[in-house]
Amino acid sequence: MYMEAIKFEHFDQMQDDICAQRITAAKNKLGKRVIILAHHYQRADVYKYADLTGDSLKLSYLAAQTNADYLVFCGVHFMAEVADILSSSEQTVILPDLAAGCSMADMASLSKVEHAWRELAEILDPEEVITPITYINSAADLKAFCGEHGGIVCTSSNATKILEWSFAQREKVLFFPDQHLGRWSGHKLGIPLDEMLVWDFDEPMGGLTPEQIKKAKILLWKGHCSVHQMFQPQHILRFRNQYPDGLVISHPECSYEVCKASDYVGSTEYIINTISKAKAGTRWLVGTELNLVSRISEEFKSQEKIVQFMSPMVCMCSTMARIDPQHLAWALENLVNEKVVNQIKVPVDESKLAKLALTRMLEIS
Repeated sequence: MYMEAIKFEHFDQMQDDICAQRITAAKNKLGKRVIILAHHYQRADVYKYADLTGDSLKLSYLAAQTNADYLVFCGVHFMAEVADILSSSEQTVILPDLAAGCSMADMASLSKVEHAWRELAEILDPEEVITPITYINSAADLKAFCGEHGGIVCTSSNATKILEWSFAQREKVLFFPDQHLGRWSGHKLGIPLDEMLVWDFDEPMGGLTPEQIKKAKILLWKGHCSVHQMFQPQHILRFRNQYPDGLVISHPECSYEVCKASDYVGSTEYIINTISKAKAGTRWLVGTELNLVSRISEEFKSQEKIVQFMSPMVCMCSTMARIDPQHLAWALENLVNEKVVNQIKVPVDESKLAKLALTRMLEIS
């Protein structure tokens, strides 16, 4: 007998304790057929159900090594796309709420990047001179663009190494969508700030003159993370005045000024590992997403480490927070009934080119 997919409206107002029971029951029924993935920034009431946790690339890579039929990604849209690209054709990737996007990724669309590429072609030959690099926090079609044009993908962990590789291929780099990661990574290579210029996609020629374009080593897309832009140098100054022996660690999606004022700068995994290895009794100011900071603050209390959130305002990834226990329960119960909801499927041709750019990254990092 044909059975329709269960509608989300039956779960929308469900109480959390009921959701918890139904999520656990569905997981038990599905067994090894399903793997739940949760990014470090995921809200606690969803994170606790994860079989695998970590940053986006690590999760996708690990999930692809499993024999699970279903990969339920509690993250955002681009993360689920990467999981689909790296997993086998027999595996199905599901995003419990399709509204879980990324404002940074949305700042660079394929049409805008292609337009920038055509404009650059009026000044120089981009195919000969420019390596396109897209941060993994981007749509699959931008990864495919990089694959097609001799470019590559980077993460917050390997961006500097990827820049070195790119400069070995061509003279310049177009880096999107996050200007801050690109700028900090270029700075680590000793590139002057006046040779890393922002490409404003809303302005003709990116708001730059032909001379500026010719001089630039890195063209930085005018994009940013809405969470990490909230952190300011004055937050660090206030902390240092209050706790002279305190340590500051920030994510490279923060501004150049915040990174420069920090003691350590690195990815989410780097932040966790650095604080984990630190001496007992140390105090930390952390510039990254609130859910992660709250989680490690609790985790390291037993080691007498004090972990503080950098901003006085609440800064969490609001789009990732759209995935709540209700959406997770809904997706899992549909799988129990052999119904797939919210499948993320990258078109085959696009997936091949995107995988090419991802493979280039994996081979050198």
